[in-house]
Amino acid sequence: MKTYIGIDLGGTNVRASLVDESGKVLETVKSPTYADKGAEAVIDNICNLVKQLSNYESASGVGVAAPGPVSRDGSCLSMCTNIKTLAKYPLKKSIEDKLHLPVVLGNDADAAGLAEALVGAGKGLRTIVYITVSTGIGGAIVYDGKLFPGSHGYAMEVGSLSVDGSRNHINLPSNGAIEDWASGTAITRLGNETGKSYKHAGEVFDAYQKDEDVNKIVEQVTTDLAVMFGNLATTIDPDAFVLGGGMMKSSDVFLPLVQDKYRQRVLEALRDTPFLKASLEEPGVVGAAMLPMSNGL
Repeated sequence: MKTYIGIDLGGTNVRASLVDESGKVLETVKSPTYADKGAEAVIDNICNLVKQLSNYESASGVGVAAPGPVSRDGSCLSMCTNIKTLAKYPLKKSIEDKLHLPVVLGNDADAAGLAEALVGAGKGLRTIVYITVSTGIGGAIVYDGKLFPGSHGYAMEVGSLSVDGSRNHINLPSNGAIEDWASGTAITRLGNETGKSYKHAGEVFDAYQKDEDVNKIVEQVTTDLAVMFGNLATTIDPDAFVLGGGMMKSSDVFLPLVQDKYRQRVLEALRDTPFLKASLEEPGVVGAAMLPMSNGL
C-alpha cells in the first residue's frame, strides 16, 4: 500500500504524519512552527520533522496544507496571513529540494474537505461541498475525488460571501460577509455586545432559549448560514454538505435551525441535500496527505 506524508502547517504549530492511502495515520511528529524566525526556518523545521518519520523516503509524495490560498501554478501560497513570510515564497521547490520527494500544496480548508470526501463522511459521493465553521468560515468543493481550486486558488473562500449587504463589514471587504456575522468569532462578538461576557461561541449557544438577547443572535446567525447554504446549493447542487470546525460542538443547537431555514429557501429538488458532520479525527494531516494522492502520485 502506498504511503504519503501530510504536513498540517499552522501559524503556531506544525504536524507531519505518515498516512496510508486509506487515510490511516501511521505516525505523527509535531513541533512549533517558528513562524517568527522566517521562511527558511519554517521550511527547515518542516523537513526535519519529516525526516523523523519512519521510511519517509518511500512515501509517494508530500502534501502541505497551509492557511492561505495557493498560487495558480501551485508553487507557493498567494497569501498567508498567519505566516506572512511564506506569502509568495517558493515553498514547493524549497521542500522538494530538501526532501527529494514531490510536493503538492493546498489550502487547509481544501485539504480537510478533500479528506472528508475521499475517506470521511463524504466517501463514495461524487460532489461534496465542505464547510468549516470555526474562528472563521471556509470551504472546499471536491468533484470526482479532486479539488476545484479555481483560477486564482480562491474557490470557496466562502467567508467573504455577503448574506446581507445592508450590514457593515468588519474584517472582510464585503458588507454583511458571512464570516463577519456567523463565524465563531462573530457570535462571540455579538454575544458580548449584549453587555454580557462570553469567551467563545459555545457559551453563547449554551444560553439559547435561556436569554432573549441570545435567542435573537441565534435566529439571525442560523438565517445567515441558511442563506449561505442555499446560495451554494443553487450554484453547485452537491450530493451533500459536509460540516466541520469547532462550532460543530454546538451543532445540536444551531444545525436543525439552519436545515429548516435552508429548506424554506431553496428549490424543491434541493431540499433533500444532506448535511453531514465531518467524521475524521485528524482532517488536517489526512487531507494534506490526500493532496498528492488526488494528483495521481
